[in-house]
Amino acid sequence: MNAALDISGLQAWYGESHVLHDVNLSVAHGEVVTLLGRNGSGRSTTLRAIMGLTGKRTGSIKINGVDAINVPTHKVAHLGIGYCPEERGIFSSLSTEENLMLPPMLRTGQPGMPVKEIYEMFPNLAERRASQGTRLSGGEQQMLAIGRILRTGARLLLLDEISEGLAPVIVQALARMIIALKAKGYTIVMVEQNFRFAAPLADRFYVMEHGKIVEHFESQQLQEKLPLLHELLGV
Repeated sequence: MNAALDISGLQAWYGESHVLHDVNLSVAHGEVVTLLGRNGSGRSTTLRAIMGLTGKRTGSIKINGVDAINVPTHKVAHLGIGYCPEERGIFSSLSTEENLMLPPMLRTGQPGMPVKEIYEMFPNLAERRASQGTRLSGGEQQMLAIGRILRTGARLLLLDEISEGLAPVIVQALARMIIALKAKGYTIVMVEQNFRFAAPLADRFYVMEHGKIVEHFESQQLQEKLPLLHELLGV
C-alpha cells in the first residue's frame, strides 16, 4: 500500500531564498508524525511546500500515491489532504456553524465528518454554534479550524502549531482529539514547538535544522534521544 505521504529530495524556495534542502520523509496511513525544530528550521515551510504554498519546488511529494509536485495549489486538497495553518483563517463575520458548513466536500471517496460528530468531539463549539468567529476564544478558533478541515473528507491532516498560546485545558482537549482521530484512521503530521504536547502523541519524530532533516526516530527511542533533543531544541 502507498504511504499517505512520501517526500523525497524536496527543495523549496521563497523567491531567491533556498529554504528547504533535500527533505526526505514518509508517513504511513494512520500514523501521527511530529516535525520538531527551532523556529526558522523549516518545519512550517515543509507543510506549506506540501500544499504548494511556497515558490519554486523540486523533488517529489506523493500524497496517497499521487505526485503533487506539479499539481496546481488549488487542486492539492482534492488528493485528500487538509492543512491547518498557524493563523487558522477563521471567517470572523460567520458563525461557528456557518464556518463549519463552508468548505466543499472533497471528491476523495471519503465522506466528511458530520457536524454532529465534530460537536461531540468539541463540545465548546456546540455551545458556540451561533457565535461569530470574532467572539470565539483562541482555543475555540483552533477547534473550529480543525473541525472545518474534518468536514471536507480529508484523511491526511497537516497541523501547524495547534497548541501555541492556548490554555492547558484546551491543549489537553486537542491532545484527546489527536488520539480520537488516530483511532478513526486519520493520518496526522504536526509541527509543534510544545514538546510536552507532542511527545506522548507521535509515533515518529523528524527533527529539522536549517531546512534539512537532521534526525529521525520512533517514539520508543524518545528517552534515549532526549540528550540530543536538548542539544538541538533546548527541550
